[in-house]
Amino acid sequence: MTAGTLTLAGREVPRLGYGTMRLTGPHIMGPPADRPEAVRVLRRAVELGVRVIDTAWYYGPYEANLVLAEALHPYADDLVIVTKLGGARRPDGSWYSALSAQELREGCEHDLRLLQLDAVPVAHLRWMPGAEIPFEDALGTMISLQDEGKIEHLGLSNVSQEQVELALTQTPIVTVSNAYSVLNRADEGLVERCEQAGIAYLPFFPLAASPVQSGAGVTGAGVVADVATRLQVSATQVALAWLLHRSPVMLPIPGTSSVAHLEDNLAAASLRLSPEDLAALDAA
Repeated sequence: MTAGTLTLAGREVPRLGYGTMRLTGPHIMGPPADRPEAVRVLRRAVELGVRVIDTAWYYGPYEANLVLAEALHPYADDLVIVTKLGGARRPDGSWYSALSAQELREGCEHDLRLLQLDAVPVAHLRWMPGAEIPFEDALGTMISLQDEGKIEHLGLSNVSQEQVELALTQTPIVTVSNAYSVLNRADEGLVERCEQAGIAYLPFFPLAASPVQSGAGVTGAGVVADVATRLQVSATQVALAWLLHRSPVMLPIPGTSSVAHLEDNLAAASLRLSPEDLAALDAA
């Protein structure tokens, strides 16, 4: 709770969640290398106060959701599971767009079956580069799934501000999940829009630099490392603490397959950055 809270899917939740992607095998394919540890990670996350868990049926595929259900089903009433529809995996591990009505529906059925849910609390429409399906058509399928009671609330992932604005003309949106960090602020305008609209923003890759930053990204990483050294904490803790300070609608979802790393990440909720630290990070 020291991270602060926001309201999501009708529940008050702490602003630091957990993402299941790292629970799978190498390259996000196959089962966990240590399944008992993966189960422990999820249970420990909930013990420490996490109430938002981000997942997707295509992590593994299937494996992340299976471990999630094994660890936490039946789910606590205050737990918000957030899934993603729109992506899929080939046998070689490559990703591809799965945004047709049939593919989105099949993905939703995967989630319901694997997670043992009657309805998904929040489902993101995950937009994929090079998609041939119009955004409006994919969004329409998601709205239909919601109307049928299979999804409670809708979110968007990997989207532009223009897509968010278009979606808001069609339906309420409760979450946006994009790449955003102290080293990658391409989404600044969308973060501000989400804050204005009261939409929870779930950033992923908290230490990733923008591809267009090149040398600037290296300099920024150095600033994060310097602050971490001075405070005797991890760079990830600094990056997460900066995100929590950035906006009251920010809800980071860092992932890991290790209980020790999980505990280190969640300690960021209690990390308070000084005005000098924040100024240095803001300028990174």
